[in-house]
Amino acid sequence: MPVNRTRTEAFSDGVFAVAATLLVFSVQVPDVKANLGRALLDLWPAYAAYVVSFATILVIWVNHHSVMDSIKSFDRPLLYLNGMLMMVIAVIPFPTFVFAKYLVAGHDESAAGVAYGITMTLASLLFGAIDLYIRQRRLITARPSFLAFSIGQLFYPIATLISIFSARLAIVLYGALVVYYAAFPLVTERQSRPR
Repeated sequence: MPVNRTRTEAFSDGVFAVAATLLVFSVQVPDVKANLGRALLDLWPAYAAYVVSFATILVIWVNHHSVMDSIKSFDRPLLYLNGMLMMVIAVIPFPTFVFAKYLVAGHDESAAGVAYGITMTLASLLFGAIDLYIRQRRLITARPSFLAFSIGQLFYPIATLISIFSARLAIVLYGALVVYYAAFPLVTERQSRPR
């Protein structure tokens, strides 16, 4: 039974908007009696976690729109897969807050990095499941690169494992994945345009 595209997109956009907005709470106001400037500078890990998470949500939103626009019809299983992806998107502010807090605190960074990585890995796997489903059911009019969706399924778990040893290196890798997922579609779209 076909389902209305507009309602699917409206629901998804609402989840993306709320999740992106809630991320700002990962940066806490420092409670200091002197030298506020230094305290604000010391919050740089929280700023990094915020930027990486906001950029991740932005890139997922852009790529989600691209995929949704290429789907010729929606069915119930696809709506459930999309809903599961939205569930993970909605929770991104929580591990971001935890990651930011413990990066700033300087302890338990690894556990916070693993929690963050598991969330991002789940988002990647669910996006991959949507891609696989629409390919198998031939619900898609365009063919986005399977590589573009698959690479995160490898590198998010790797970054998660690295966070056990170095949460700060892991956040750099999470940031690099954002750059990859933003740049890869731009490059492939540019190459496919007629000259």
